[in-house]
Amino acid sequence: MNKVANFLFEKIINRCLANFILGLLILLGLWWIGGYLLFINPDTTNFADFGPIPTFKAFPGLWNDGTIPSAISSSSYRLFSALGIAIGLGVPIGILLGRSKVFREVSNSPFQLLRMISPLSWEPIAVIVFLSWNQAIIFLLAIASVWPVAFYTAAGLAKVDPAWFKVARNLGASPWHTLTQIILPAIAFDILTGIRAALGVAWIVLVPAEFLGVTSGLGYSIADARETLSYDHLTAMVLVIGMFGYILDSSCAYAIKLVSYHRGN
Repeated sequence: MNKVANFLFEKIINRCLANFILGLLILLGLWWIGGYLLFINPDTTNFADFGPIPTFKAFPGLWNDGTIPSAISSSSYRLFSALGIAIGLGVPIGILLGRSKVFREVSNSPFQLLRMISPLSWEPIAVIVFLSWNQAIIFLLAIASVWPVAFYTAAGLAKVDPAWFKVARNLGASPWHTLTQIILPAIAFDILTGIRAALGVAWIVLVPAEFLGVTSGLGYSIADARETLSYDHLTAMVLVIGMFGYILDSSCAYAIKLVSYHRGN
């Protein structure tokens, strides 16, 4: 039985890996065709550095001179600072939305109004209010990512059986025990799903937010490459953004699977 299970597991892993590689090869092939078409056209041959070969050749230089590590470090600091704020605010707000009918009804209209405002619309205000561009960017990312965390948390709490809370009260559980022993374990899946959604939103906002005012980060690196007409550097940094974002999203997806597995058992 174990041999059959191991065989099936290996077969699934191999198929997933093959599909993963095949998808990347198709994307690479389409990219190469696009670069080749730029190269053979006299009107666009100056943009041939957008192709995959010049891009991959630019990676060692960008890594060795510290451009890629420095950009990732700066952007990661802003991203994780903002996500920390979003989680710290979003989870309590989501719990209040899920547990308090009065709070949910009173806050619904202002929260929905704020949620529908484009995060980058706050940029002029953030620049005036905060002392540095760094703080302004963190604010923009936080206000973009707090809503997915809050609403996913509230949606998760709405699915919890109310009988659990009645049993907890009858057994004399304190509000702290109810929070830590019932609410958070029950909605961990939904919180992580909200964090994953928030990460996607914050990652999209991060790059354009770094186009102005700062001299570090992934967005700044793209703007700098554009100004210097270093098209191979530009596409290399775009590729870095995609790869790093994919790693972050995959990490969240893996954490969600772990929570789902433990909850299912």
